[in-house]
Amino acid sequence: MTRRSRAVVGIVLAAGRSQRMGEPKALLEIDGQTFLERAIRTLLNGGCASVVAVLPPSKSASRTWETAESAGARAVENPNSQSEPIDSLRIGLEAAPLDFGAAAMLPVDHPVVRESTIAALLEAFESRGAVIVRPVFEDRPGHPILLERSIWDELAQSDLPEGTRTVVRRHRAEIDHVVVDDPGVLANIDTPDDYARELERRRCEA
Repeated sequence: MTRRSRAVVGIVLAAGRSQRMGEPKALLEIDGQTFLERAIRTLLNGGCASVVAVLPPSKSASRTWETAESAGARAVENPNSQSEPIDSLRIGLEAAPLDFGAAAMLPVDHPVVRESTIAALLEAFESRGAVIVRPVFEDRPGHPILLERSIWDELAQSDLPEGTRTVVRRHRAEIDHVVVDDPGVLANIDTPDDYARELERRRCEA
């Protein structure tokens, strides 16, 4: 198959309700940056040609929108606060440039992924052209997930009982697992305890 482009768009999923955290995860800070800023800049600095940030409606999250745009992303709205991550991904894919070849999906609660990891995923996509590219740390796959454009139509289908996982499992034989030295690909900061542990870990490493 001939792709129109090898360019990759980053998509940050940041429209969730943050119920378990108790406050918007996108605006929590780590290393002097909000989770949202860090996710956007990591994708851009790692090699993504552009980034789309999927956010709550601007009227209810104006600071989040300002943060996304100042960090270099195109902000788009998910109007449904009760929706699932797959719905935000679909909105992000619809907003992606038409001639891009793949999307790197990064949930905002994975803010400590390294730029070198993004670069490694993009290099694997460029050189080997897998349908799905995933980072692996200590034998465990993590985020972001790079999704080749040929499966975007599948991600738009309504019958995906496990969201993105359903499509990933369909294509398990076409996944390129890229081993990285980056525990951040597994660092899902979803609760206050998760956040406190990550802050403490970083203090100990400083």
